[in-house]
Amino acid sequence: MESPSKLNTAARPRALFEVTERAALKARALLTERGTADGVLHVKVTAGGCSGFSYSLEPWTGPIPVGDHVVKAHDVTVFIDKKSLLFLAGATLDYQDDVFSRKFVFKNPNAAGTCSCGESFGV
Repeated sequence: MESPSKLNTAARPRALFEVTERAALKARALLTERGTADGVLHVKVTAGGCSGFSYSLEPWTGPIPVGDHVVKAHDVTVFIDKKSLLFLAGATLDYQDDVFSRKFVFKNPNAAGTCSCGESFGV
């Protein structure tokens, strides 16, 4: 058997959906402000927006529906319904806080284009 140092150490496969530490910290703070610190964040895609689809984030305090994708990262739980996961597979939720804006940002490899404000996307 080869020593571990000689084995092929291929990159870790990308998660189905990722949440950055910065986004998790902001989500946790917002959930706490709204009195739902025990809750989770529901991420979904809805029809609409100037590019065809929009991202939606909302606090969720009920049970997570069976079959939905759950991500636990940096002390926050996020879930994505099955239909939305088709559009968000391989995406990352981040949080932008700079001179120009403070907002959640989706880095979505499935988006063929986005509107200028980044709130909606097309496939």
